[in-house]
Amino acid sequence: MGLHRTDLPDEVLAILQRGAVIPAHPLALDQNRQFDRRRQRALTRYYVDAGSGGLAVGVHTTQFAIRETGLYEPVLRAAAEDAAAWTKRPLVMVAGVAGRTEQAVAEARVARDLGYHAVLVSMGALKGFDHAQLIAHCRAVADEMPIIGFYMQSAVGGIDLDARFWQDFASIDNAVAIKMAPFNRYKTLDVMKGVVAAGAEDRITFYTGNDDHIVADLLTPFDIPRDGGMVRLRVRGGLLGHWSVWTRSAVQLLDRIHAVADSGSALPLDLAALDSRVTDCNAAFFDVANHFHGCIAGCHEVLRRQGLLETILCLDPEEGLSKGQAGEIDRVYASHPDLADDAFVAENLERWLA
Repeated sequence: MGLHRTDLPDEVLAILQRGAVIPAHPLALDQNRQFDRRRQRALTRYYVDAGSGGLAVGVHTTQFAIRETGLYEPVLRAAAEDAAAWTKRPLVMVAGVAGRTEQAVAEARVARDLGYHAVLVSMGALKGFDHAQLIAHCRAVADEMPIIGFYMQSAVGGIDLDARFWQDFASIDNAVAIKMAPFNRYKTLDVMKGVVAAGAEDRITFYTGNDDHIVADLLTPFDIPRDGGMVRLRVRGGLLGHWSVWTRSAVQLLDRIHAVADSGSALPLDLAALDSRVTDCNAAFFDVANHFHGCIAGCHEVLRRQGLLETILCLDPEEGLSKGQAGEIDRVYASHPDLADDAFVAENLERWLA
């Protein structure tokens, strides 16, 4: 029996719809490239104590290769168990599903059985599928549990999805949110136009994955035409690999943005100016200079410097920091010290690693 969005706890759905910081959970490996259960637990505790509204596990930042190495279920189970053991407050638990339909459906069942609330549908493996096949894939996953659409940028394996696709996606009754991460303003608007055309803007919550414009996405009101009028949309939260680091600062940032949006007051320019600074940090962490080759290792490096991770190793031995990337991380640490949360981590690290 599938899980429907109306089956979700009210407090969980409220967090998702209000908008939250949902970090994309990295994978902790030891010096032998084996799953480091203790460090993985510490990461989960860090995100919970930082104030995250949920966790996204088994997604790009967790490394898609967990599927080939038999780690998909253990990693999802670890996050679910560790979060539940560490806090009693509700969290939105999101699992990534990938691959062809049979695999994605099987992964959704694993996530559902482990108590996850929704799955983020990655369609990078569906290159060459036509419109009907893509929608059929999403419907099949939605039959198992609530789905979150994922517009992944092509530089890391995504496929182009037009407004018509997003209109039909938004028409799926068990779709609850969309993570917009094409790193392209035109394509981001395609998602919104599709949702408005489907009349689904009250059911679908927008989350940014556009790491090049995080603050701008969250601050901007988006007016989309329909029936001679305008539908105003907001991006409510972020489901981000970037927010797997300096997470406490991200929570404080989103709280500020929500407060401004709720008040209806004029946008403070100093808040808007943070967009360029956050993007500058992301350029270093995500290795933009080298076409995102070191995007996962870059996040690992920040967590290693803070003591949360022992190594920056990835499952793929070819993945690591690019030449000059460590220096770029040094630079943004020096340029934007107020955006880091090193002091918060230092205060709690021993407790998280216990």
